[in-house]
Amino acid sequence: MNSSAHRAATVGIVVTVALVVTAVVVPPLFEWQVWPRVHLDDGTFAPLHGYPQVKVGIGTLPAVLLALASLRWADPMARRLPWRRLLLVAYAAGLVWLLALALVDGPEGISRVLGNPTEYLETARSVDDVPGLLREYVSRIPYDAPAGNWPVHIAGHPPGMVLFFVLLVKVGLGGDLAAGLVVTAIAATLPLAVMTTVRVLGAEDAARAAAPYLVLSPSAVFLAVSADAVMAVAVAWGMCCLALACRAGAGRGWQWAVLAGLLLGYVVMMSYGLPLTGVLALGVLWLGRGWWVLPVAAASALAVVLTFAAGGFAWWEAYPVLVDRYWDGLASQRPGAYWTWGNLAALAISAGPLVGAGLGATWAARRDRADRVIVILVAAAVIMVALADASQMSRAEVERIWLPFIPWLTLGCALLPERWRRPGPALQVLTALIVQHLLYTSW
Repeated sequence: MNSSAHRAATVGIVVTVALVVTAVVVPPLFEWQVWPRVHLDDGTFAPLHGYPQVKVGIGTLPAVLLALASLRWADPMARRLPWRRLLLVAYAAGLVWLLALALVDGPEGISRVLGNPTEYLETARSVDDVPGLLREYVSRIPYDAPAGNWPVHIAGHPPGMVLFFVLLVKVGLGGDLAAGLVVTAIAATLPLAVMTTVRVLGAEDAARAAAPYLVLSPSAVFLAVSADAVMAVAVAWGMCCLALACRAGAGRGWQWAVLAGLLLGYVVMMSYGLPLTGVLALGVLWLGRGWWVLPVAAASALAVVLTFAAGGFAWWEAYPVLVDRYWDGLASQRPGAYWTWGNLAALAISAGPLVGAGLGATWAARRDRADRVIVILVAAAVIMVALADASQMSRAEVERIWLPFIPWLTLGCALLPERWRRPGPALQVLTALIVQHLLYTSW
């Protein structure tokens, strides 16, 4: 098994690196303008929504020191620490990793993104009438909206995300820096949710093996202060609640089922693309043998969607309007002939090239019942990515848009053979350091 896993992992990482190199080289080599950004004056670096910018900052030293320490201690600690202590250490290490990488850009690395006028926070500060916001939400999506169109991130998402920031504003955390710190603190819980889900489904050893890869993922570059990180966290804790409901059983688990439905229903109100996480939810229910959870969670999720509809925002009415705006904008200039596979390269950079090796190892383990939990969760993640890519509704910028899918793909690294355990995390942290220090990622 180890030899076949090694071969499959090697093929996976070679294909992944080749994909990334091709996606980076092809546009400039053939003078192909693929429009990764609206403004091209600073240059571009397809397939990422950024451009080359060499820099060091106050976060450089802590990031490098944490990376070096993790290579020595992360795997042994993940294997041996008591579970609750492991979660605490994982959260602390993940938070430091997120903050250190963001601070390579200085303090504005935490405040800059959310303070951008195209993001949610500026609009959230102006909201003093939530019912009014919901009632006018759909009418202000089009570019030619009579009352003025929403900024790009507001128009491109249902109102759930902007309402999250409205809440931050109302409780006094609506400053650029304060909101950035809140988002980063929330993002650091993502590995905990995924690890706990895997453990509850009966694969604690796999959850421990995956921990270093989840905590020290290159996606930390995009998770820190990205609103998409909040979406990823909501998805992950929703899946964790589903798993807990399955384990508790029909008599005692209904509270978890209801909470799972509320979380996942709100996820649908955060992004038009996240109903795809229903694929992952079905995988969790299958593994947990808890199909009784489905109607309870579905009813709770539907209650969230219908509550928004009663308030004035109907998801099913908004989505067609959003599609029209999407194709009226830059997406129409971004060639599908590039972005259909360029998206996958951007995903590989965000997740780290080792994810390709993890997919190979997962394929090699597909018939091994001992690895069934990881195989099914990774397969669900692959299906979600494939469906999202086929939709053509995310040409470019998927290094952050697909953050909710990345940790579930990363679980495949838990199946890598022993010989990969030291060089694997090294490759991941090196990728993160290179991306953050050599590129302006826009996030």
